[in-house]
Amino acid sequence: MFVAAACLLAAMPNCAQSSHTGATSPVIAKAPDRVSRAIDDAQVVTLEGNVPPMAEPQFEAGVVPAETRMERMLLLLEPSAKQQSALDALTAAQQDPQSPLFHRWLTPRQYGEQFGVSTNDLAKIEQWLEEHGFRVNEVAASRRLIDFSGNAGQVEDAFHAQMRQYAVGGAVHMANSQDPQIPAALRGIVAGVVSLHDFRRGSQMRRAQPSGARAQWNLSGSHYLFPADFAAIYDVDRVYSDGDTGAGVSIAIAGRSNILMSDVSAFRAAAGLSGGQATVIVNGPDPGVVAIDQDESTLDVEWAGAVAPGAGVTLVASASSATTDGIDLSAAYIVNHAFAPVISVSYASCEQAMGAAELAFYNDLWQQAASEGISVLVASGDSGAAGCDAPTAKAGTEAAVNGLCSSPFATCVGGTEFDEGLGQYWAAANGAGNESALGYIPETVWNESGANGGGDLWASGGGVSRIYAQPGWQANVSGANETNGMRAVPDVALTAASHDGYALYENGAYWIVSGTSAAAPSWAGLAALVISSKGSAQGILNPSLYTRRNVGETPFHATPSGNNSVPGVTGFTADGEDYNLATGLGSVDAAVLVSGWGANETNSQETIIVHGSPAKPVAPRCLCR
Repeated sequence: MFVAAACLLAAMPNCAQSSHTGATSPVIAKAPDRVSRAIDDAQVVTLEGNVPPMAEPQFEAGVVPAETRMERMLLLLEPSAKQQSALDALTAAQQDPQSPLFHRWLTPRQYGEQFGVSTNDLAKIEQWLEEHGFRVNEVAASRRLIDFSGNAGQVEDAFHAQMRQYAVGGAVHMANSQDPQIPAALRGIVAGVVSLHDFRRGSQMRRAQPSGARAQWNLSGSHYLFPADFAAIYDVDRVYSDGDTGAGVSIAIAGRSNILMSDVSAFRAAAGLSGGQATVIVNGPDPGVVAIDQDESTLDVEWAGAVAPGAGVTLVASASSATTDGIDLSAAYIVNHAFAPVISVSYASCEQAMGAAELAFYNDLWQQAASEGISVLVASGDSGAAGCDAPTAKAGTEAAVNGLCSSPFATCVGGTEFDEGLGQYWAAANGAGNESALGYIPETVWNESGANGGGDLWASGGGVSRIYAQPGWQANVSGANETNGMRAVPDVALTAASHDGYALYENGAYWIVSGTSAAAPSWAGLAALVISSKGSAQGILNPSLYTRRNVGETPFHATPSGNNSVPGVTGFTADGEDYNLATGLGSVDAAVLVSGWGANETNSQETIIVHGSPAKPVAPRCLCR
């Protein structure tokens, strides 16, 4: 039985007690007031580390006019030390089967009441923004984000950060040339503006159209993945046979473009998929159909639903503004409305390119998601070990990882490629579901970079975080414990190569796509199957994933060979150990994953799922032709 939401044991005065009487909640009851003095703009502190590295003096191309509109900026608020300590204790307890708080999820409102800024402090911060001429659009349910709008002159007046233009990569961008400043009275409460620039996060995919491509995926000696092929290769068929298709579970996709629902319908019809439904929520102004981002959004919706055909898939589409990436807005919307227990994100920014507020925004957001029972899947990136460089670059500049997935509260999804060799893994003709794969195909690290004749950095993202310490569930894993105590990514992988690429139907035609952008939503579909099987939301997947590697029958196909080195940057090699820094724990046998999930987790509490309708009534809309 699914229960829409749950209250924390002993945390809320009106909560019904579970069978664990006398338990003590690690959370505090109420957010404290912390603005203790007048907000004086003459006494300021600098929020260091928030100038984008691309905003260098040699690229400067002029001052941004004061009247330039800056819509939907996100003011990031931070908790007190006591609140953060309590939140850390809570998210740990929620994954501890012996804790009375195991899988006791918060709603966004409960999260805000306990871990956000107090009502009184929020009012003072909003008043300060409005006194500088800004319009407050919305305060998130978490009480950790304020969506506000204004212009460049108001930003300079309030935050003492001049906005300038920069000519980078053949385009003119806008960014702050100085670190923002805030009144000293807000120190420790306002962490900063998430971003004051238009350097966008990168989509992690490539699209191609082979000659004669159609719903016939064994074509002229080349093989392409249709949903039934994926199900045969990764043993998802056995999950379906047990009656689990993801029915009753929602998957949320973070996007910045609308899509054509007719494409999704045609894809599902050709694959014989039934039971699930795709919808679009437009968050704010409709971005319309945006080139490249449409490809990403369509891919994510089609393939999350391909792996979990009974699940509902909801794309949240947010238009990017002059200062805020639409992906940031979509991710924040999903977590603060908690309408799905699974989130898939297929975009990347390297840690070194993200400001302190940007990194804190994603780590905070993914920890909030974990507290709400939401599992977050993020693509590791398509530039191999050179995560700061575009996949299309001819050479990498430095080792780096995707800062959207290096947070320990996200599951980072890397890429493998099939290593057919002389084996017979494909049938000569397609079956009734347009499938031709005969079963599991051996895999190596996905690497189609220039070193292998590709001419660019086309390989599985992975490496060592420069920001986050290694979490306990990863520290003792062979292959992951040689990172000087820092977080290793990715966590898991699936096929991502362009040979045997994924089928995509878009704008009335079939395409072949590749990249970790395809692996992430496919893993989101697998997460939905786990949730459907267990009847409850799971929150952060990583503790169970790393435990599963050596409990009973392992669900992982450890990667035996390959590396993610690219021209200019030496990467990491797979050698069949439990873990490697190119494909993580490896790809998966879905049937073993689902059947063995939580085998050693026993707790007498009721099961809880967070999914269904958004907390605020939002009419799903799609842009259809």
